[in-house]
Amino acid sequence: MEENEDKSNIKLFSSLFFPIVFVVVIWLVKLTEITFDVSFGQYGIFPRKFEGLIGVLFYPLIHNDFNHLISNSTALFLLSVGIFHFYRPVAYKIYFWTYVMSGIWIWLSARESFHIGASGLIYGFATFIFISGIIRQNTRLLALSMLVIFLYGGMVWGIFPIKPGMSFEGHLWGSVAGIILAFYYRKIGPQKRKYSWDLEEELEASMEIEEADIISKQVEIEQGPAEPLQNQPSIKYVYKEKEDD
Repeated sequence: MEENEDKSNIKLFSSLFFPIVFVVVIWLVKLTEITFDVSFGQYGIFPRKFEGLIGVLFYPLIHNDFNHLISNSTALFLLSVGIFHFYRPVAYKIYFWTYVMSGIWIWLSARESFHIGASGLIYGFATFIFISGIIRQNTRLLALSMLVIFLYGGMVWGIFPIKPGMSFEGHLWGSVAGIILAFYYRKIGPQKRKYSWDLEEELEASMEIEEADIISKQVEIEQGPAEPLQNQPSIKYVYKEKEDD
């Protein structure tokens, strides 16, 4: 019992550790701006400018104001915990590739302005969780997907250019990254749960295959394998004319 509790505590700690660290970092960035009266907005992504590439590393850490930071922090933390809890073997890879792919695509295609905020990650994680739950057909993951729809279903409008000043490109490319990663990592992590009736069907199919193999082997033993035609003895016919009496 104690061993199971220890494993549960370790799993809980590993699910919370990185999401907490990341949220703390983005808060420290904002508090540093306020404390020293500076702005890190120029370290966001500025598309198609060489110096704007640095933003690929820093854009999710920088936020416009506290309202922007608070709204992103809550969603980012909850979705990150879901990623690390259910997809622990690939959680860091999902984080890294969502971060990098969305950033590079923003730099390549977005409007010429500084793009900042963790919204791209949020859209990427929400899309990954939703698509993964459908692909894997796991009841727990499907429930998590439905929860994501309930909490963040309205986010879908964020991928369209309907609100001035909002980086819809970050939302769009984050979502695209989430879809790609959901399919790429579809065989890693929790899979579809098999119930008793599924196992019975698989057992019956396996028994039928084994029975067919046994019958075919018995027939081969009783009759012997057919010899190839080239090894069959050839038959020659000799014709002799009948002599007259």
